[in-house]
Parts: sequence; C-alpha cells; structure tokens
Amino acid sequence: MPTYEYVCKHCGYEFEKFQQMTEDHLKTCPECGKDALKRKIGAGSGVIFVGSGFYCNDYKGANASLGNPTSKKTSAPAKKAAPAGKAAKK
Repeated sequence: MPTYEYVCKHCGYEFEKFQQMTEDHLKTCPECGKDALKRKIGAGSGVIFVGSGFYCNDYKGANASLGNPTSKKTSAPAKKAAPAGKAAKK
C-alpha cells in the first residue's frame, strides 16, 4: 500500500496518509475541517529487497567483490600520470 501526500489549499497543512490504491482520495482537512485537500504527486519509493535469497552481486558497489571471496586485490593503487607535454617534477 502506498503512502500519499496531501496538502490543504485553505490552511496549507501537509500530511501523509497510508492507504490502499483503490481508496478514494481524502477531501476534508484534518486540521481546519474544510473540503480543500489536494493530493500531491510524489516520486514514489524504490524497490526494497528484504530477506535472504539475493546474490551479493545484485548490488554493484564497494562490496561487489563479495560474490567471489577467493579473489582479493593485492596490487597498489595506480599513480596518476603527468599531463601531456609537461614533465613530472621531482
């Protein structure tokens, strides 16, 4: 069930309401009692995966190598190259 955001056009009161998609929009402001509510268009929410059964490489990021515990980085980080046409100072 989604969470909808509402704002009252009369008093400016803003609130969120957890309701089913099939329910009618709210019309009466709980703060001032006027029939002046407007449902705001929200961005929605992302998909949230909860529980076991998901692979470590489903999320690419800093810990993406967790899917293969035998491979480890042993080399030092690469050095930055000097800009073209300029010699590196020592």
